[in-house]
Amino acid sequence: MKSVQAETLFRSIEQRRDDLIALTQSLVRIPTINPPGDHYLEICEFLKRRLEATGFETELIRGKGTPGDSDRFPRWNIVARREGKHPGECVHFNSHTDVVEVGQGWTKDPFAGELENGKIYGRGTCDMKGGLAASIIAAEAFVEACPDYAGAIEISGTADEESGGYGGVAYLAEQGYFSPERVQHVIIPEPLQKDRICLGHRGVWWAEIETHGEIAHGSMPFLGDCAIRHMAAVLNEMETSLFPVLATRSTSMPVVPEGARQSTLNINSFHGGQDESPTGFTGFPSPCVPDSARMVIDRRFLIEEDFSDVQQEIHDLLERVKSQREKFSYDVRELHHVIPTMTEKTAPIVESAAKAIKSVLGQDAKYVVSPGTYDQKHIDRIGRLKNCIAYGPGLLELAHKPDEYIGVEDMLDSARVMGLCLIDLLTDAGEQGEKL
Repeated sequence: MKSVQAETLFRSIEQRRDDLIALTQSLVRIPTINPPGDHYLEICEFLKRRLEATGFETELIRGKGTPGDSDRFPRWNIVARREGKHPGECVHFNSHTDVVEVGQGWTKDPFAGELENGKIYGRGTCDMKGGLAASIIAAEAFVEACPDYAGAIEISGTADEESGGYGGVAYLAEQGYFSPERVQHVIIPEPLQKDRICLGHRGVWWAEIETHGEIAHGSMPFLGDCAIRHMAAVLNEMETSLFPVLATRSTSMPVVPEGARQSTLNINSFHGGQDESPTGFTGFPSPCVPDSARMVIDRRFLIEEDFSDVQQEIHDLLERVKSQREKFSYDVRELHHVIPTMTEKTAPIVESAAKAIKSVLGQDAKYVVSPGTYDQKHIDRIGRLKNCIAYGPGLLELAHKPDEYIGVEDMLDSARVMGLCLIDLLTDAGEQGEKL
């Protein structure tokens, strides 16, 4: 890379330090909690004002009819695009704007964006409004440093990643916003740490298992059939036959942390019998044998596993239980599934990011795979775009935790890396290996 362009870029990013802090704080102060999906339009309108002021053309797009979308909680997204002065490829930075619930245990105001000792605290600072802010700063600094760039830069703020991304990136991909004809390179600034390139993620299958029984008076349970006891047998079979088998399977994918390199199964929820009493009700439940029990499972599988085998394994388990229990019956309902994905290390965006990390941090990039899915799944599955990575500031282990924070220096370094990627991919410089 021509050092003069990189030096100009770095100087421009450093001059925007206070702006980066203020931008991150402003984003955090918009409480876009999902579920239910609060303030999506507000944050999109904020980003619209910000990006149009620096020459981007913007679109606000509602994920009409997607899961969770309603007139009360509409799924709004923003896509901003800035064309260069010459034909070329498009680099797209995609960040989700939703954050998870606050939870207990905070010592900071989760939506104040408090700056303390070089860290900005708040829900979503790490996951992933700090990454969104860093990508905006990187793009603006790049435009200043390289005003004659070719191609285009896109920045999107999308809904619902925390609940599957169906009202956000999935919807946009279905509308063609991530087609290879429109976009050639994608960086998702998820908090995977500034020296790591995330190539993809494991697969996931969410399903609800229901066991059936027969309602009867609780004083005469022999006249009914307890669905919860049937489900207990399912849990026991999982403990004795499935969990030990999953623990023996491992992947060649560089999944972090180490424990996620094996197949896993989580019991997300369990409910049997009568519905929970409404808030404020002080009476007792009626004495009934439960005729239904439901369990939601979260099965994370490896690129070496076939999805059909993952499904069949659960059905075979349930059939074993059925062969051992009188009157046992069940249903399995799929909630959603995602196939594992991993971008090749030789992909242009991977090589560009690796060179940029070496230039900024003076060390080789580390390649990782996420234990959980993120919106790369939709860019790959629907958009058919393979040239995609997650790269951004922040510590993955802080995501969804109390006193979540993002380091200012980490955001600045990540902005430098993202800016160098833009120089590499949208200018004729391309000699990025030189350490500055």
